[in-house]
Amino acid sequence: MEAEIAQLVTTGATTVVGLMATEAWTQLRSRLAGVLGRGRDAEEVSAELEEIRVEVVRADGDAELVDDQAAELRNRIRRLLRQDPEAAGELRSLLEEFTSRATNITVYSNVVEGGTHGTVFQVGRIGRNYQAPPPAHDGS
Repeated sequence: MEAEIAQLVTTGATTVVGLMATEAWTQLRSRLAGVLGRGRDAEEVSAELEEIRVEVVRADGDAELVDDQAAELRNRIRRLLRQDPEAAGELRSLLEEFTSRATNITVYSNVVEGGTHGTVFQVGRIGRNYQAPPPAHDGS
């Protein structure tokens, strides 16, 4: 169960950061504030999330700054799940709902475990999904 929660913390923060640059952010922010707030003023939590979004958008390709904001979200999510383990299901459902709506977002997450240190490379292609057309039949 601990590994599942750790994965939710990591992918949750990464997903939220990715969704900050989409049209879905306004709706996600208010609902996420309700989940993360738990006993706090939702408007205050929403404003804090907006501050993180502003930093992410302002980062303009600065991966370190984006990573810092994702770390802030990971810490918030981790604290929430320690205080209220039941929130995991609600958070998971919320993230699934919004990622299924977003058509132009793919979230990748790298996890390095085992106490080793080193460089992690993620390789991939950025662009539209391409599916080759079916082979043409010559009518024979």
